[in-house]
Amino acid sequence: MCSNHHAERWMLCPQCDLMTQLPELKPGSKASCPRCKTTLVSRWVEPRKRPTGYALAALFMLVLANLFPFVNMNVSGLSSEITLLRIPEVMVSEDYSSLATLFILFVQAVPALCMVIILLLVNAVRLPDTLRRNMARMLFQMKSWGMAEIFLAGVLVSFVKLMAYGSIGVGTSFVPWCLFCIMQLRAFQCVDRRWLWGQIAPVPALPAAPEAGISGLRQGMRSCRCCTAVLAADHQVCPRCGTTGHARRRHSLQWTMALLITSLLLYIPANLMPIMITEALGSKITSTIMAGVVLLWSEGSYPVAMVIFIASIMVPSLKMMAICWLCWDANRQGPGRHDSEKMHKIYEVVEFVGRWSMIDVFVIAVLSALVRMGRLMNIYPAPGALLFAMVVILTMFAAMTFDPRLTWDRVREKSLEEPAIEGK
Repeated sequence: MCSNHHAERWMLCPQCDLMTQLPELKPGSKASCPRCKTTLVSRWVEPRKRPTGYALAALFMLVLANLFPFVNMNVSGLSSEITLLRIPEVMVSEDYSSLATLFILFVQAVPALCMVIILLLVNAVRLPDTLRRNMARMLFQMKSWGMAEIFLAGVLVSFVKLMAYGSIGVGTSFVPWCLFCIMQLRAFQCVDRRWLWGQIAPVPALPAAPEAGISGLRQGMRSCRCCTAVLAADHQVCPRCGTTGHARRRHSLQWTMALLITSLLLYIPANLMPIMITEALGSKITSTIMAGVVLLWSEGSYPVAMVIFIASIMVPSLKMMAICWLCWDANRQGPGRHDSEKMHKIYEVVEFVGRWSMIDVFVIAVLSALVRMGRLMNIYPAPGALLFAMVVILTMFAAMTFDPRLTWDRVREKSLEEPAIEGK
């Protein structure tokens, strides 16, 4: 085995499995994979102070955002005002505890927990080694499930929808919530996975002398998906973080297709069934996703109609087609670097935009909590909203279970490729 000192200089790209020798990085720069351009490691200026400051500020803003009124509405002399905590309360009262749970988890609990974990790990707070490892594993697994900024976008869309009925105003906690969204994103951005794991446990020794520019699979090595350690391909348990893994995710394509088919089966009724019920002056109007887009378009709110159409209709449909295409491409034989580069770009887009489809679910959450005007007007969530939320979650899981390295396995590598270095 090679020494630990040499192990710190080598890394397998988590997206394309290319073995890369990391250069000495100056503060404020990052190294990218020479093949798929994925960022491998970032070296931040003041790597402890920056995430600490952002995480503390984010938690403080979150507390303020929950203490005061969030948004208010006035219609024909009747007013309604809500706090962030009022939104799940209304959904529970309307027998939609499942939507309330999703809102609490994705919008508040997950981002808040991630900020606490960042504070504890970045500042090397004395904790049991097992707990620190588990917290680090949780941090990067939960990163995609924090949706505070998507909820904010849903609030802005709700404003446009409600302007036709009355005057809309923001409360004292609206600005703190906007700042919370920005701060928690910056806190995540300033934490480099490889640097953080280096503070928790040393890099295990390399199983053999690596060769740059050749995939780990062809050298009998694999990368730990959690802590980026380079391990022997047949070594299933990482000695550094304790994560169990394989050279390629087991049954990746089968799991991805199973989740994709399930989401497709739910997507059809999610679009046919109403997602929202509007009760105005004793009459009830049910709205599907497409009906909401048509209504916004007919009222002249073209940008908002396009946002909802893209996020709730176009993105889920294209995402399911893209995942299906990725599975088909990964399963076919024959060389083709150009195809692999194209499919990798598709995978990156799919992974990034998928969770933004939750914007329509958050719009319904805000409208249901805010529009409580007695006999004048009320808005309630409908079964289609839960089905649509499940579609988004299942497609996110489908993208996560797909192993992007499968699209690169047929590429013939050029040896000794150097990583690209960029300043930040």
